[in-house]
Amino acid sequence: MPRIALLALLALTACSGAEGDLIASNSPDPSGWRLASGKTPTQAEFAALAATCQGKGGAVDPCLTDLGLKRAR
Repeated sequence: MPRIALLALLALTACSGAEGDLIASNSPDPSGWRLASGKTPTQAEFAALAATCQGKGGAVDPCLTDLGLKRAR
């Protein structure tokens, strides 16, 4: 029984690691985005907003715009 539990744990770990790589590979590029104040968002701010948009599903760029980011010109 402990072997089955260990195999199940390893399988879950492998699946969660693959999903994390998929999310990281689909993350949008932070360059070119500005906050409403005109400042460039920090990496942490942009990552949080991008994760929110990815969690909602759909297109990320319109979602970032809805959250207050603007494309830099």
